[in-house]
Amino acid sequence: MAEKIRKTTKKIAAIDLAVIPAAGRGTRLMPATRSQPKEMLPVGRKPTIQHVVEELSLAGIKEILLVSGQGKRAIEDHLDRDISSGEEKHQPWMDLDIFHVRQSTPKGLADAINLARPFAVNRPFVVALGDSIVLSHSKEPLLKHMMDLHLKHRPAATIAVETVPHTSVNRYGIVAPRGKKTEGSFFIDDIVEKPLPKDAPSNFSAAGRYILEPVIFDAIRRTKPGIGGEIWLTDALRILLQEGKEILCVRLRKGERRLDIGNFLSYFQAFTELSLRDQEQGAAFRAWLKKRLRAGGE
Repeated sequence: MAEKIRKTTKKIAAIDLAVIPAAGRGTRLMPATRSQPKEMLPVGRKPTIQHVVEELSLAGIKEILLVSGQGKRAIEDHLDRDISSGEEKHQPWMDLDIFHVRQSTPKGLADAINLARPFAVNRPFVVALGDSIVLSHSKEPLLKHMMDLHLKHRPAATIAVETVPHTSVNRYGIVAPRGKKTEGSFFIDDIVEKPLPKDAPSNFSAAGRYILEPVIFDAIRRTKPGIGGEIWLTDALRILLQEGKEILCVRLRKGERRLDIGNFLSYFQAFTELSLRDQEQGAAFRAWLKKRLRAGGE
């Protein structure tokens, strides 16, 4: 299998496959996630998962494999809903081919991605975490920018990164840049999962968007369980780096932000930010919020 994968680096004109890992149990968002997936929690007018799928559609993705798990049926129903009644206008993302697979036992992000092996065995593909929304107000959306750079350099992986406070690095996968140039895009020498602040090689954190070559599947197969007994994508990427493969990082640009729906504080912040941007009710909500803040929130 490894030999077969190594021969699949032929020139690709476009990247049009994506995998959305959405099998996490959302325990940090209980009890809101007791009977619904965290990916279905609304952020503004839409559930989180719809924001992610719309982002992929805008970037030119044509086929999506959604990796879900127990209690996640609502995601399938939402993305496969009947709109013939005219309740909702037809949107471009509704033309995507969306396939589903279940990760019966949560074993980590890399294990979820590995379920996409038959889906993307010989083509590069996007991975977009189902509980992260990326706001991009650039002319060229973040994912499209990443795709262009990936096709130009053809590394083993391309990772979106953002800066985080040094005190928070133990919550993320942190990269070690190669050299001092870290503006725009840069290659890395290492990536570490949840390092202690004193051990972190930088404060550049993986931001929930990846482009992976099929060689990742062989690396995942050889990855041993890490923190919490899970198979971490970070560890699979480290195997590729140790074997001389290159990994490119792309920094979020001005006007681009990752909204994380992983805990209540970040969820409240994401909901508020997108509500303030609402075309119909944003101004009224902003005025109400200012009034409440002046009153001390009582």
